[in-house]
This record gives sequence, C-alpha cells and structure tokens, in this order.
Amino acid sequence: MEYFKTIKLKDGRECVLRNGTEMDGEAVFEVFNLTHGQTDFLLSYPEENSMNAVEEADFLKKKTESANEIEIVAEIDGKIVGTAGIECVGAKEKTRHRAVFGIGIDKNYWGLGIGGAMLGACVECAKSAGYSQLELDVVAENGRALSLYKKMGFVEYGRNPKGFRSRVTGWQTLVLMCLDLEK
Repeated sequence: MEYFKTIKLKDGRECVLRNGTEMDGEAVFEVFNLTHGQTDFLLSYPEENSMNAVEEADFLKKKTESANEIEIVAEIDGKIVGTAGIECVGAKEKTRHRAVFGIGIDKNYWGLGIGGAMLGACVECAKSAGYSQLELDVVAENGRALSLYKKMGFVEYGRNPKGFRSRVTGWQTLVLMCLDLEK
C-alpha cells in the first residue's frame, strides 16, 4: 500500500506521513531499535530485533507492494522519527477481515500529535484495504496510549494479566482492544 500526507504538529513543524520504502531500510532499522530501547511498553528489546537493515528494506518493499498491509513512517526535516503499520491477522477466510496495528515513536517526539496522526492514517489504510476490524494490545500502565486508543474509538475486549514479562517491572497486563471499521 502507499500513503502520503503532510500534517502540522503541535509545535508548528510539518511532519510527513508516508509509506516506508526500500530506501528507508537503514533509517527504519535504527528508529525501531531506538524506540524499543526508550520504553518498556513495546513488544521487544532492541537486541531482539529479528531483522537487519537489509531485511528491513525488503520488509518495507513488500509492504509497499502489498494490497492490504502497510508500514508508515513519520518524517520530520528528513529524519524518520517513528513507524506504524497494519498487518493482516491471517490469510484464512475466518481471519482475513482482521488487521493488527503497531506503533513506535522516538520519545523525543512524543506529545506532538504524531501518534494520533499515524493511528488515523493506519485506520484509513485498514478501511481502504477492506478490513472489518483493527486490533491492538497495549500495556495497561501505558495511560497515554490507552487514552489515545479510546479517543479513536477502540474498545477493550479483554485483558491478559501475564501478557508481557518485563525485565524492569515483571509481569505486565496487556489490554486487548479493537476498532470496528464498519461503523
């Protein structure tokens, strides 16, 4: 999928939201590792990244060529500061109506409106791809993210009390949320 939109941030700067391309492999690899080291709320730690920069480039190329999946980058002054994307839950008939959402933003750029804009872009892309439902998991202690997801219409449908095992805090409860895209 392809996407392109310029937004104005809360501090007045412009931010380009666009699909990541093969040329962004190194930068996306770096921002992934950075963001996964800045917060304990993401799925993995930087050293657990299963891709290198070349594999990241290939991943982005495949997402650009995909009809129903995308990886969006947030770019400020030529620097990629975050990524967000949607992936199909499964190709089988019973699950292909569902997509899962993920996001990571450099902590130095939190609070500027990038997260909400990237989530909105992913919702737009999910609808365009024909999904009926967008899903995510969020650490219960991540109040900022929970607030954003609720504001965007996501509803909680369950909790996993041992969803993550943090090196820092131990067990983390995951809140399971979904958005009905057909409403």
